[in-house]
Amino acid sequence: MEDLQAQVASIGALAEPHRLALYRYVAGATAPVSREQAAAAVDLPLHSAKFHLDRLVAEGLLEVEYRRLTGRTGPGAGRPAKLYRRTSRHLSVSLPERRYDLAGQVLASAVDQSAREGTPIGEAVQQVAHATGSRLAGEKVPPRRAGQATMTAGLVDVLADQGYEPRLVDDDVCLTNCPFDRLAAEHTDLVCGMNLALVDGVIEGLHIETMSARLDPQAGFCCVKVATKPDRLERR
Repeated sequence: MEDLQAQVASIGALAEPHRLALYRYVAGATAPVSREQAAAAVDLPLHSAKFHLDRLVAEGLLEVEYRRLTGRTGPGAGRPAKLYRRTSRHLSVSLPERRYDLAGQVLASAVDQSAREGTPIGEAVQQVAHATGSRLAGEKVPPRRAGQATMTAGLVDVLADQGYEPRLVDDDVCLTNCPFDRLAAEHTDLVCGMNLALVDGVIEGLHIETMSARLDPQAGFCCVKVATKPDRLERR
């Protein structure tokens, strides 16, 4: 998922009223529009429209293409016009962070697997969530023989990227936010099982053998907690 700070900065660019009006006009157009068209549509001087449109491009909210509007080609046809259109980039900011897009991907893949293989849907959700967690571990895999602190830091990074807001408490990693909060409230068993499988997949994907995930629902926390395995504590 795109960095939250970058998304907030992009959306913040729309706080300026003229810029918002230009964005709405371009987004609602059936074809890319020129600076002149946009300026006339929102009753702005051309130089102001140019400034705001280019700021929207810089923030990733609009894209640019160049095309001759006359249809003429060759010498004397003139320079191509700079045209603006809405970007395909998706922005979604929520605080605390929610990842309903991730939940949707897991659940849709689980439905497909269940229909294809006949796997019970709850089991399919957990299988897909575990595989997704392993994939999310990605490039955070620690080097061989990494110390406990390095492995825990990698785990915290991955879970933070997914909106869990992990916090170290003694030897445990407590998750202070549920990225699927509303779904968990309405479909507790299914979503908490998905949460557990996903976090367990991250742990396995990072090759962390000293920690495990378990369901431990508490007020103000995600239903999953990551703890050092008891036998590891005894060896200290």
